[in-house]
Amino acid sequence: MRFEVRVLAPEGIVSMLLDAEDARAAAEQAKARGLAILSVVQRRESVRGTERFSLILFTQELLALLSAGLGLIESITALADRQANAAARTVLEGVLQHLRDGKPLSASLAQHPQLFPALYVETVRASEQTGALTEALARFVAYQRQVEDVRQTLVSALIYPALLLGVGLLVSLFLVGYVVPRFSGVYEDLGRDLPWASGLLFAIGAVIDRNPAMSVGLLFTLVATIVLAARSETFRRRLGGWSMRAPYIGERLRVYRLARFYRTVSMLLHGGVPLVSALRMVAGLLDPASRAQLESAIQQVRQGEALSVALERNGLTTGIALRMLQVGERSGDLGGLMERAAEFHEDELARWVARFTRLFEPLLMMVIGLLIGGIVVLMYMPIFDLAGSLQ
Repeated sequence: MRFEVRVLAPEGIVSMLLDAEDARAAAEQAKARGLAILSVVQRRESVRGTERFSLILFTQELLALLSAGLGLIESITALADRQANAAARTVLEGVLQHLRDGKPLSASLAQHPQLFPALYVETVRASEQTGALTEALARFVAYQRQVEDVRQTLVSALIYPALLLGVGLLVSLFLVGYVVPRFSGVYEDLGRDLPWASGLLFAIGAVIDRNPAMSVGLLFTLVATIVLAARSETFRRRLGGWSMRAPYIGERLRVYRLARFYRTVSMLLHGGVPLVSALRMVAGLLDPASRAQLESAIQQVRQGEALSVALERNGLTTGIALRMLQVGERSGDLGGLMERAAEFHEDELARWVARFTRLFEPLLMMVIGLLIGGIVVLMYMPIFDLAGSLQ
């Protein structure tokens, strides 16, 4: 989830956009930077008037203009002039005004958290200290592409099962709500006692047939309840906790979060952000239990402990990641080895998702087939009984 945090910074009151599990985690991220918090408000992913603004596209275009030799103000001016979104163009013009007033780019971007998240601002701020803005922008684009690739892999794996489940449930509702009541009328004319399972099915079908408006209303109410629950912070936190405790799946979710954690820390380290600051900035990517473990690890790192030892002691590594972190500490390329650890686990996750979907889809088809087949068998069971009695 994304939160807008208003803080009191040296340059005045500043709004920051932070990714975190909940409002408390967002506040902890801001406190870790030594900022006085004024308010924390959850933001929706689509902000009115700026939902069509692509941060990655903007960064790619800015990177191309800077690499071509244009100055920073000239580049952003060109991008603002060609920006079709009026709200985004207004924001970019505000950034330009801050730059012309002599403020650094990071401070200018921080004034507009609806377009530029805190991770982006901190990446730019670190590059200003090293004078390598183009390299920082290139790393951010690569980082976003990798994160989007992993997300697309997970979403693509869920599309077909979701469609299959939806179609199966619609067919089942059609059978129960339309076909079953027609069959029940035939059996009533026969005047025979029905098997209890068939009788229950026909009773449900009769209720739906006599109250179509109420049935449709209940269906929409159920769908709306599911949608609202999916948007609820409390429900999503509980669902995340249940998922993390689920056998087999919970471990995969843990590895996925660790991989995202490693990749983000790697990008910040390459951008020149100090290790402890980088660790605090990405705490929101972890679940509440892991954030407490990370805080303990940060304290150990500040006391002089090696990062690999601190993370292992607090359960924030895997066997492969631990060895790569140790190599990175010995070679002085901790960021590079953390990125390799993230790539290894992301590839491993993609293979697991592929295997899981190959197994899950046939199982789901079998369950839906049994459901629809069971409804059909219950509809015809009285006929089978009648045929048996005639014999």
